[in-house]
Amino acid sequence: MSPTSRSGGRRGLGLALIAAAQFVVIMDTSIIGVALPDMQAALGFSPESLSWVFNAYVVAFGGLLLLGGRLADVLGARRVFIAGWAILALGSIVAGAAPDAVTEIVGRAVQGGGAALIAPAALSLLMVLFGGTAELPRAFAVYGAAAPIGGTAGVFLGGVLTEYASWPWVLYVTVPIAVLVIVLTPAALPAVPGGRGSVDLGGAITATLGLAAIVYAVVRAPEAGWGGPETVIGLVVGAVLLALFFVIQARRRTPLLRLGLFRAPQLGGANLAQLLLGAAWVPMWFFLNLYLQQVLGAGAFASGAALLPMTALIVVVMVALAPRLQARFGAKPLIAWGFVLLAAGLGWLALVRPDGAYAVDVLPASLVAAFGMALAFVPSLGTAISAARPEEAGVASGLVNTSYQIGSAVGLAILTAVGAAATSGTDAAGLTPGYAAAFLGAAIVAAVGFLAAVLFLRGRGRGPASAEQPEAAELSSGA
Repeated sequence: MSPTSRSGGRRGLGLALIAAAQFVVIMDTSIIGVALPDMQAALGFSPESLSWVFNAYVVAFGGLLLLGGRLADVLGARRVFIAGWAILALGSIVAGAAPDAVTEIVGRAVQGGGAALIAPAALSLLMVLFGGTAELPRAFAVYGAAAPIGGTAGVFLGGVLTEYASWPWVLYVTVPIAVLVIVLTPAALPAVPGGRGSVDLGGAITATLGLAAIVYAVVRAPEAGWGGPETVIGLVVGAVLLALFFVIQARRRTPLLRLGLFRAPQLGGANLAQLLLGAAWVPMWFFLNLYLQQVLGAGAFASGAALLPMTALIVVVMVALAPRLQARFGAKPLIAWGFVLLAAGLGWLALVRPDGAYAVDVLPASLVAAFGMALAFVPSLGTAISAARPEEAGVASGLVNTSYQIGSAVGLAILTAVGAAATSGTDAAGLTPGYAAAFLGAAIVAAVGFLAAVLFLRGRGRGPASAEQPEAAELSSGA
């Protein structure tokens, strides 16, 4: 075998491990959904506290992403990648074997902390493997496609494992994947040396607690009330801590997040696009699953299967079509038109009926939305990463992951409140207006994303630099 073939094979395996990282961290957000009733009965959760099986993961994941990105830059991306998988596996074991509700929530938070190390380190390693090559856009496409596959697989596997095994297996399933990735990583992924500098613990604490307080307040707001003391205090505390974080960053010689990074061309607009994509897409997926089960009467298994056409389209568009379109037209047009199609599909879903049918009310609209999501996701992700300096790839990866996760959590919480306000009962006729209102709200978020892409992304924007895209290389170097 030639050295080139060996190099290509190593990159292929490396990309598979990086895609597995994206697959698993997203799968672990969705796989517990179907198992929640069994977990509630087994562990004694109250109806109010049950949501924290999901929220503990999201809060830890979103709050620790910037720290994970900085650790990848300082300690080396591969080392942090392996550590993140080990922590994720530990959290999965703790959560699966939990004897009570508190231990379950702690295990889920540990899982989220491991995911916060894995996600930015994975993107940094992707840039090391494929940066400056013609394969980079395709690598971003494969990485991006792993997210919707993970989300759908989580729903599907959660239903299968809960029905045919038991609820702990929705958590244990992550462990063998983690072990396999840890074993293969040293041979497949490069040992990236750490950079100079130290970890800004003051910045890490204020950023993590600030983001966690805001996410906590937002996810609790539908129950506590948007004007309630718990929500207001959480938002104020979060805002104060984030303001303190930026003060610390301005004064530190080696900050967690160099504020000058925001002057990089395209970075702000691309991160805003990722935030709005998360705020529109994740609520759509969440409420579509509920509509299928609670209005159309689909079971957990059938509901997961109903999402497969949408997932298949996303994979095809991200891997086969979007890179070619981006090479020809640039990143900005794809992001803008992706938001247009996403808004159109969501607006179509807002027409759902209590006596609807999957083939009429769900399938065509969801495919339009999926096509738009697939067009916008990869170019905005690649643009956000390539806008940073190479030595700050980990921080940029943490920042863009934070944008998407915070957008997802905030968007879901707000649209849950919108849907609850429009719901008039517990039967199909009463639930459908609430789901329709949530879809319409998500469509408005996507329309705002279109305006943001037009206003804040400069020029055509080629996204991730490659050997065949010299204009992108100039952008990523700050030219």
